[in-house]
Amino acid sequence: HALSFYLFAPLETEGTSTVSGQSVDIDLNLSDVLDVLDFVAAGRYEGWKGDFGIIVDANYVGLEADETLPGPLGSDVNIDIRQKWFGIMGAYRVADGTYGANGQRYTFDIHGGVRYNSIRQEIKIATPGPGQPPKLGGDESWIETVIGGRGMWRLNDKWTTIASLELGGFGAGGNDLQIGANVGFDYQPWDNTAITFGYRYFSVDYSDTLSSGKFAYDVSQHGPYIGVKYFFD
Repeated sequence: HALSFYLFAPLETEGTSTVSGQSVDIDLNLSDVLDVLDFVAAGRYEGWKGDFGIIVDANYVGLEADETLPGPLGSDVNIDIRQKWFGIMGAYRVADGTYGANGQRYTFDIHGGVRYNSIRQEIKIATPGPGQPPKLGGDESWIETVIGGRGMWRLNDKWTTIASLELGGFGAGGNDLQIGANVGFDYQPWDNTAITFGYRYFSVDYSDTLSSGKFAYDVSQHGPYIGVKYFFD
């Protein structure tokens, strides 16, 4: 069994956000994200018996900002963006062997299952004008298929290289494609605990039409991640 918690720090976030049919370009660096960050958490559980495993992963990020609309009648607005998912996958180890003179271990796993996704893009207007709704946007959620693969190469008794790729969506509920790719290392100075770190790319391309107009979130991010992983029987 392995239980890990980690943080992802996107050096660049770019794409397009659409609420009530109005689109704005997103181009944020890490400092911009930290200025509006409300809460973030991510975790993953893996349990293995022989070549078969189960994976449960969860992610939550919330961004919030207060702004004032331009013009003499400008009103205060609250911008609230939330993205979360919860996935359950089955896994199978297709390769498990050793390489090199020291007989270091390598493995390759494939996995697939379902993931619940939710995206909120909400704009609340403190003093809406005549005929103007007090809130724009809303919450969208869906369940999608997710597939992936991961390779691990043991370098020595403390260091392991890890590379993984996950794909989800495939048009389910309006999500054309969701991509998560990691390349990094586990450093294990203790028997039951490792520090995990590396570089991550993540993107989501979602769109739907609400009663108030088009709702879309087409965003990509990349940057370092770091976390801690616990191993137990």
